[in-house]
Order: sequence, then structure tokens, then C-alpha cells
Amino acid sequence: MKKAHFLTLLFLYIVSSFFLASTTPITPHEAKNLYDDMGIVSLLMQWGNSMIPGFLGLRIFFLLFAFLSLRIFYELNQRYFPKREDVYLSTALFMFLPGILTATTLANVGIIVLALVLFFVLLYERKHYIVLPLVMLALFFIHEASVIFFIALLFYAIRYKDKPLMIVSTAFIVASLYLAKGIEIGGRPSGHFLEIFGLYAAVFSPLLFLYFFYTMYRILLRGKKTLMWYISFTALAVSLLLSLRQKVYITDFAPYVMISTIAMVDVFRQSLRVRLPQFQKRYLQAFYVVIAVLVVSDAAIIFNRLLYDMAKEKGRHFAARVYAPYELAGSLKARGVRCYDAEGRTALQLRYYGIALCTVAK
Repeated sequence: MKKAHFLTLLFLYIVSSFFLASTTPITPHEAKNLYDDMGIVSLLMQWGNSMIPGFLGLRIFFLLFAFLSLRIFYELNQRYFPKREDVYLSTALFMFLPGILTATTLANVGIIVLALVLFFVLLYERKHYIVLPLVMLALFFIHEASVIFFIALLFYAIRYKDKPLMIVSTAFIVASLYLAKGIEIGGRPSGHFLEIFGLYAAVFSPLLFLYFFYTMYRILLRGKKTLMWYISFTALAVSLLLSLRQKVYITDFAPYVMISTIAMVDVFRQSLRVRLPQFQKRYLQAFYVVIAVLVVSDAAIIFNRLLYDMAKEKGRHFAARVYAPYELAGSLKARGVRCYDAEGRTALQLRYYGIALCTVAK
């Protein structure tokens, strides 16, 4: 990928991010974080809203974390690829992953976790070991599912005989178990394997996830296993195993899985360049098909409001839980109604728009 093309895509990414962050109504999950949670997400949303009232203010700090993640990811790419064109391609793929684009424009803990994980990997590869426990401590307090990360570090430390990392990661795993932090495991066995595959397909785009899965498997068999691979593969494997028994929340695993875009580009680059030009055609054709599907996935996110307005049955649209309360609040205010009895997160969304519960108002 040429520099001019990359800069054009970067501009589109930034414009799309600000557009979505400033125009997308508050989601049910964001409303719950804002009013029912006392964690860092709620705190950053309140700070942002006090500085910049409106949807953009709620998400401004998360946009900054997303841009920071992108900058760190670019630095990591430079350590893996000697050619600048590969750096541009890997970074462009990363920033336009549907999961990244969504996490960039909504208030969520995942984008903070992603920035910290990438920062940890960069520090480790630069041998700045003194700072690493502080990053791990931040992840420990910020993310309930950070035990996945610590387990991955332990596997990596055992494989490469890194005793300091082994000791520190073990300490955090023990602390997670002692404080009962982590992923809840329980309930009756129920198959959610296909469901988690569908969620990953939405995070990566369908064809790109298939290639990601192939990349993880290929490296497992014969590739060089980097720290990023250990983190991504551990998160992916744990999520798939748990899905055989229980419902899995993709937000617990996606920040750790998505960092291995570098590995996908590396495997593709090796497969392409070991072949003569006349035999590269089918690989390039497959690449263009994957990118085309990715573009369609991104377009569905960027133009989600247009697709919602065009839907015949809006209640069945994936964005209905976001736009329906927003439209309801506008309709109620137009009629001078200031209270409405709703349940669950819908009530919290209406609360953000200034519509209280009638039972409370009375």
C-alpha cells in the first residue's frame, strides 16, 4: 500500500470516527455504564460530557484512546515489517476492522484495554521491563477479564524461559483468583459455539475472520509464536472452549484477539512473495474479495442510520435499541411529555434525554 493511499484511509477513519461518535445516540450499554456503574468508563463519560455536552462529549476520551491505540499499533508494525508498504497495509486493516471502528466511536472499556495491551507489547519488545508491572496493574483493575491476558503472558514466559515475567504474571493470576476476578464460569452446559463464531465474524468481517483463524492455526503448527500471537491465541481458544458450555461475552475477549492483524498480514505477505508473479494472481484475487467484504461491513456501520431509516421493520433492525429510544424521547418532548414508564436500559437511555420515569416523577 502506498503512503498516499494510507493517508487517505487514515483521513476517512478519523472523519468517520468523529461522525459516528457525534451522531450516534447513546446505546443501552453506554447508558448502563453512565448511570449504573462506578468504573472508569462511567467516570470518563461524565468528564467528557462536562467538557463537551452531547454524544461527542460522552465518547471523546474513548476516541483519544482509539487514536493512541492506532499510533502504538503503527509503531509495532514498524518492528515487524521491513517494507513501509506492509506497515501501511497492516495498520489500515486494523483501523477498519468493524470491531475497532465500533469500539472507537462508542464509550467502552475495550478500547482502553486494547491501548494498554498494545502498550505492554511495545514496552516489552523495547525491553522497558520496569514499567510492565504498572501496565499489568492497570489492566488488573480496569478489566474483569484481564486474567486471560495474564495466562497468555504465563504461557509465553514458560515457552521462552522469561522468569521475571513468569513470576509477575503468576502473581496476577493468583490475585485474580483470590479476589474472584475474571470470567464467570458456571450454569448448565449449553452450546454457543456457532454464536461466538458469528460474533467474531462481525468483529473482523466474515472472510477476514476465517483468514485470521487460519493464521492462528498455521502459526500454532509451524510459525514463529510472538507475544502478540500468545495473547490472541489464548483469548481465542478460551472463548471457543467456554462457548461449548456457556454464553460468552465478546467484549471480554475481542481486545486481546484483534491485536494480531500483524500476524495475518505477515502470513499473507510470505504466502504471496514466495511465489512467482504469474502464480500470485489467485492470492491477490482472494485478497480483493476479503477487502470488498470488509468495506461492506464498514459501510453498514458508518451508514447504520440510513439503513435503519430504510428498514421496513425497524424493530428488527440491529440498531433499533439505539435509535428507537432517541426517537421516542424526541416525540415525547414535542408533545410536552416529560416522563415515560420504560424498563431496563431503555429507561436509562430516556433518562439521558431528560425523560424521567413517571412513577419516580410522581
